[in-house]
Amino acid sequence: MTLPDILLEDDALVAFDKPSGMPVSEDARRKGPALMQLVRARYGEAVANVHRLDSETSGVVLCAKTKPSLDFLSGQFQSKTAERVYHALVVVEPPREDAPDPARVRDASGALPPEFTVDLSLGEDPHRPGQVRVFLKRGGKPSTTVFRVLEAFGRFAWVECRPVTGRMHQIRAHLAAAGAPILADALYGDPEAVLLLSDIKSRYKGREEEKPMVTRLSLHAAFLGFTHPSTRERVQVASPLPKDLAIALKYLRKFAGPRAPGGRVADRTR
Repeated sequence: MTLPDILLEDDALVAFDKPSGMPVSEDARRKGPALMQLVRARYGEAVANVHRLDSETSGVVLCAKTKPSLDFLSGQFQSKTAERVYHALVVVEPPREDAPDPARVRDASGALPPEFTVDLSLGEDPHRPGQVRVFLKRGGKPSTTVFRVLEAFGRFAWVECRPVTGRMHQIRAHLAAAGAPILADALYGDPEAVLLLSDIKSRYKGREEEKPMVTRLSLHAAFLGFTHPSTRERVQVASPLPKDLAIALKYLRKFAGPRAPGGRVADRTR
């Protein structure tokens, strides 16, 4: 396997456009090499990743080539001066009277507000290894994410996500708590929720052979802003939208349209 596309490189750092499905670090549960295995094979053992993405998340991953660069860049993530912007395609679930509403961001209609902040502590879920859960009272670590709805398509929405803190699975858990889990999130979403073209396009043919438009976690690390360790200038690195998400958005815009009723969540059992 070859290295992912390089978005930016100089003597101090290198930024990659990581595809969905590739872990940043070695993971015995997954086949194929991790990003850092490929990076060190090319650049040497001194190169280190400044931050991480979930293996299912695509987008910008920043690496430092030297220890001073690593210390300087890592400090910006710790001090929350690095700017991180993610985009997510979410499924807006209908409100349920029998279910808790920990985020308390939606009105009686169940719609997401144009902008909202989820400020809920997160910690390891003792019943589900490798996952986190929301702590409403004691426990967990303070976690905050700021969200903005960029486009609404009825039961689906395209959302900008800006994590203030950097907890594991933070964006995924916070969106799920807000009643808008990320599409195709196997850990925090609804496994029956899929986006089918037949659900948003009238008189669609070929339903019998139809497959979901997106089959992986619909979360993309789109933008990273930071101060360069050598020049001390502000740097911005952007990752282009992956093809599967771009196609899904194209059809949502064409057939569901912002503010239109949009498509429903399909049921795989039908």
